[in-house]
Amino acid sequence: MTDAGTSPHHVPTPPRLLPDEVHQAVGLGTALLRLETTGSRQSLLDGAWWPRSRDVEREIPPLISALSEHLGPITRVGLDASAWNGIPTRLVVDDQVVHLDSFPVGDDTVLITRGDSDHFSLMVVPPDTPPEAARQAMVRAVVPGNASQAAEILLAGPPRSAGPAQEPA
Repeated sequence: MTDAGTSPHHVPTPPRLLPDEVHQAVGLGTALLRLETTGSRQSLLDGAWWPRSRDVEREIPPLISALSEHLGPITRVGLDASAWNGIPTRLVVDDQVVHLDSFPVGDDTVLITRGDSDHFSLMVVPPDTPPEAARQAMVRAVVPGNASQAAEILLAGPPRSAGPAQEPA
């Protein structure tokens, strides 16, 4: 009997991204997630999340449920203590206990742990970010080989064209 996950002929599936139409229809009060899973882990970020508020008990359960569908059981979530309101030490999500850790890091990310040691780092787009800026930041966060930290991505303006810079008229 062989384990399907250990087959030497396993062909990685391409990342499944939300279609652009979903992002173009984003309105206030929408939470979106883009997640890139790779074997290489060359990027600093594995995805991006745009919560509707800073309320942990309202926002974290739907995120955990969505991630669990694709990644399996989530055991821990690390949050920036300065960015969230009232972080409990654990939540029960879909009959599973998820431990919450809080750190005063101010790094615009949330750290997701699957199992004992598999970590995924998601950039957190602030809830009050305008839809187009949020969409652009989320797309940048999942570019393969991305070496930018979340704060850099969130502060960046619209992407520049590849052509020569032009002075405003």
